[in-house]
Amino acid sequence: MNTDEREALNRLSGKVIGAAQAVSSGLGCGFLEKVYENAMMVELERRELRADQQRPITVRYGGRIVGEYLADIVVEDRLIVELKAVSGIESVHEAQCLNYLKASGLRLCLLLNFARPRVDVRRIING
Repeated sequence: MNTDEREALNRLSGKVIGAAQAVSSGLGCGFLEKVYENAMMVELERRELRADQQRPITVRYGGRIVGEYLADIVVEDRLIVELKAVSGIESVHEAQCLNYLKASGLRLCLLLNFARPRVDVRRIING
């Protein structure tokens, strides 16, 4: 990834983090993940960011499809957003993001946890 691509991805992730902070402030904590996912879609649209909800990610092995996952949100075909509403982020959540990145070929996943008064943001980078 060259410097321009890195800067563009950083700007995009900053916009998505801003959207997550707005959702966190507006809803607070205590809802199910799906509520935050739907609210994120509303907020991303407000910010004029193109996003797909529940986008399939195909896993291949030996040239064959061996599985499929659904990413919560993919923004601008460049950034995966994985949402949680759990007491704390665990290594299994980070591993899930890394696997999504490997399978999709994308470089960055934002792992967002809405279970606390302020959204917890983790940047997971592939490579």
